[in-house]
Parts: sequence; C-alpha cells; structure tokens
Amino acid sequence: MRIAISVGVYAVTYWAAQNVFFWVLSPLGALGGVTLSILGAALFANWMALRVYEDRPLWMAGLYGNRAAVVNAGCGIAGGAAAACLVLGLPLAVGMAHFVPAKAAPSLGTIPFTIVLLAAGATGEELLFRGYAFQALLGPLGRHAAVFTVGAVFALMHASNPNASWFGLANTAGFGILFGYAFLRSRDLWLPIGLHFGWNFTLPLFGANLSGLRMNVTGHEMEWTVGGLWSGGAYGPEASVLTSGVLVLLFIYLQFAPLDRQSSPLASSSAEGALCEPPSSSPA
Repeated sequence: MRIAISVGVYAVTYWAAQNVFFWVLSPLGALGGVTLSILGAALFANWMALRVYEDRPLWMAGLYGNRAAVVNAGCGIAGGAAAACLVLGLPLAVGMAHFVPAKAAPSLGTIPFTIVLLAAGATGEELLFRGYAFQALLGPLGRHAAVFTVGAVFALMHASNPNASWFGLANTAGFGILFGYAFLRSRDLWLPIGLHFGWNFTLPLFGANLSGLRMNVTGHEMEWTVGGLWSGGAYGPEASVLTSGVLVLLFIYLQFAPLDRQSSPLASSSAEGALCEPPSSSPA
C-alpha cells in the first residue's frame, strides 16, 4: 500500500509539474516545450519522491557520476546508434530506399540544437519510466511484471504522436521493455538513456521520421521504394518490421555487452537477484 501510494503521488506530481513546465517553456515551440517540460517534470517528480519516501538524493535514481556510468552510457549509445544504422543502412544498400534533398536547408545550429533536445528527451523519458516508480515496483511486482507493465505505459505515451499505428506502438512497447531490461543489466539509468539517445539521434541523421516527427538535420530525407511494412510509413522506422528484428538483436547485445554493473539502492532484495551478477562498482 505504501508503494502504491508513493507511485500514485509520483505520477500526479509529474503530471502537475509537466503542465507547469510546459506553460513556462511554451515560447520555445511545441517540440522544445514538450521535450524540456518532460525532463523538468521527471527531475522534479523523482527528486520529490526520493526525498519524501526514501530520504535519498536525486542521483540515487540511477544518475551516478562514476566511471561505470561513462562505460554504460557509451555502450548504450553505441548499441542504439548501430541498431538504427542497421535498420536504415540495409534498405539503402539494397535499393529499398534512397536519399532525396529536403525541402529546406537546415541552419548551422540545427545539429547542436537537435543533440541537446534529443538528449534531454531521452533523459527525461528514462527518468520518468525507469526512475523512482519503476525501481520501487521491481520488488512487489517482480522484474517481469514491472518491465512489461512500464513498457506498455511507455508505448501508450506515444499513442498521441503524429501518424501513430498499432504496429509502431507495439515496437515502441518493445523499446520500453528493452530499456527496462537495460536497467536490470546495468542498475543505472545511463545504459537505457544511452540506448534511447543513440537510436533517436541516428534516425534524423538519415532523414527518417522519429516516432512520427520529422527533423531536418542534414538537408536530406530518406525516400522509400517499398511499402509501410518495411519503411514504417509516416510514423517512421519504429513502425517497421526491420525494427522488430533489430530489437531482438539489441536484447542479445545487452546480454553480452561489456557493462559495468552498479548497485541500485532502490531495488528490493528480491529484484536484486534478477541477474546473477555481483555489483562491480559502487556509486560515486
């Protein structure tokens, strides 16, 4: 009951804070306002929940500042970017897609702005979905129920994105489950943040839609010569069968990646046994 109440308060706190942050940040535009408000609200909700219910600082949600964090973030970015390159590079190589010039040239500050925006988005969403609430639920629900339930909620959050489809949301749920598994493997947020960012940033570099959103980063776009089952249609590659296959490869990658597993103080002793590996480092 205590955990149910704390998770409920966490959700309500996030919802209220996100509305306030969006009102303040709305002059930055719809995409910038929404993305930064998610980050701000996730930081605030995690800070409040950790302070009130655990008497712990914010970084104990998994934002450790040590060597292991760098290793895990690097493995995440490499895995996410490589997966996106495989999904988009293979069709380009066999003629299923080709590049065409974008309708407008990007400005000089487009790439730095996009990096900041996508890094903020990945960090905010991982804090929200793999932060306090997820870690608090690992014990009472068990790791499988927590990972699959939060993964489904993660997908539902994207249901309002432009051109969302059932297949795209199914793959998005797969990513949510992947990110939950990534937390279990590393016991910090840097691995799922790295995976999330690596994937999200690589898609716009190829000129592909990201969860239904088009970002003109390099001045070119991918034009597909095959149907939506392969291309993902207007939602982008996340609604493609190619992404479904790559998700399987990412789970395998996480099993063998040279991660530096940390100690999660919020996870219960029952959840701590999810992976039979001793913690290799402690938070700094």
